[in-house]
Amino acid sequence: VQLVESRGGLVQPGGSLRLSCAASGSIFSINAMAWYRQARGKQRELVAHTTSGRTTYADPVKGRFTISRDNAKNTVYLQMNSLKPEDTAVYYCYAAISTTQAKGVIVPYWGQGTQVTVSS
Repeated sequence: VQLVESRGGLVQPGGSLRLSCAASGSIFSINAMAWYRQARGKQRELVAHTTSGRTTYADPVKGRFTISRDNAKNTVYLQMNSLKPEDTAVYYCYAAISTTQAKGVIVPYWGQGTQVTVSS
């Protein structure tokens, strides 16, 4: 199983960016998908999470970020609006997946991370 993220980039404050993450491989089911981020010198933190139609957001991004999921494509998106310099971080995609080889076992998978820089 692989999670492949889209490229991040450099965005001006107040701008928008959409990240995507596609899961591929011997997937039986995806229980949850999420986005985390890690700023330099800080711990990785949860940004947004979606499972069974429910979504949760970290307080700093509420009202600005939206997580969505296309189950047919095994893809999760993160729409980021009104970006701030403090949103600068490496963003990681996460998925809890059971594979066709082990349908009863849920395993966490991570994307490779993509840099998002918010700066003028």
